Amino acid sequence: MIHKPSRQAARQKRHSRLRRHLSGTPDRPRLAVYRSNKHIYAQIIDDKAGCTLVSASTMEKGLAAGLEKTSNVAAASAVGSAVARKAKEKGIESVVFDRGGFIYHGKIKALAEAARSSGLSF
Repeated sequence: MIHKPSRQAARQKRHSRLRRHLSGTPDRPRLAVYRSNKHIYAQIIDDKAGCTLVSASTMEKGLAAGLEKTSNVAAASAVGSAVARKAKEKGIESVVFDRGGFIYHGKIKALAEAARSSGLSF
């Protein structure tokens, strides 16, 4: 009998492998990305203090109002530029990118490139 792990379990396994090597510090926090079927979320986290410094998602009213859909590449790039803008306001210049076990392609790549073009370096 063939046993195939679920996609969610495989993603969580990839994420735990990534997190062994990635950690957010006060001078270089972690930009964590999560993608669901309807929305995309991004947080900048200081793992030493255990707190979220900046967050943005397609659930925010101001961001979702300007989008046609909340689950496409355009929405992901809007979230990327929003989180970068908020980070610049807080004085955060450089981050470590945590793709959350998702493949660096499509929405995740669009979010990362939008954050880079808005001034975050990683």
